[in-house]
Amino acid sequence: MNEAARVFGSAAEQYEAGRPGYHEGLAAEVLRYAGPATRTAVEVGAGTGKATVQFAAAGLSMVCLEPDARMAEVLRHTVAAYPSVSVVVSDFESWPARRADLLLAGTSWHWVDPRRCWDLAANVVAPGGTVALFWNPLGIVSPRLQAALAEIELAHGIDESVITPPASSYGTEPGDWDISGMWPAAALEASGRFGDVRQVRFRDEITYSTAGYLALLDSTSAYRLLVSREAALADVAHLLGSDGLRLTRITDVCLARRLQ
Repeated sequence: MNEAARVFGSAAEQYEAGRPGYHEGLAAEVLRYAGPATRTAVEVGAGTGKATVQFAAAGLSMVCLEPDARMAEVLRHTVAAYPSVSVVVSDFESWPARRADLLLAGTSWHWVDPRRCWDLAANVVAPGGTVALFWNPLGIVSPRLQAALAEIELAHGIDESVITPPASSYGTEPGDWDISGMWPAAALEASGRFGDVRQVRFRDEITYSTAGYLALLDSTSAYRLLVSREAALADVAHLLGSDGLRLTRITDVCLARRLQ
């Protein structure tokens, strides 16, 4: 993993407190596509369990891979009520693969080695099984507030289009936020290992307190690697005051089936 991928463990508490969950319809949509015979799942880069709990609550037996021990410790607490979930401290590339009906990755697939990712996925997913890859980008509802936050971040050397996009920047197509090649639909089609690619978008609005939004920012690699991180967070706190803000939450899902 590169430096940006290694920072999340140092912000495990901020990650759990600040990162939004996924749309409540996520697991049902994935399992509807996967079919009623789906019983087992492997989750790549499970983090603190933002997606895990939805699938565990649906009754799946899960192996959750998390490369950072500090994140994995929070994850164990998150899934303590689900005995069918096991947590393994490992990256996907190093894990000795076992077969499962479903492979999940929530806001983590872009950290997997792109030269090996589809072979690794095919080694896990049984023929006819499902890969479900999903992300949850956010957009700021208020144009005035978005412009002010972007100005703060730009002053501290952060690309405003990455951290504080306006909600209006999202269209209707899953993956339309992607500026760095993370959205996997085309790669799944070209892999020769997977077919029946389907893309789904959920969209809703959520409210963040100022403290919650600061925790969200402080859990991102852009802020964790920032020399002026504390000053940037202080500037954001001053701007928001006690008002917090409204965010558009996108949950984009890319589904594919393992070919025989």
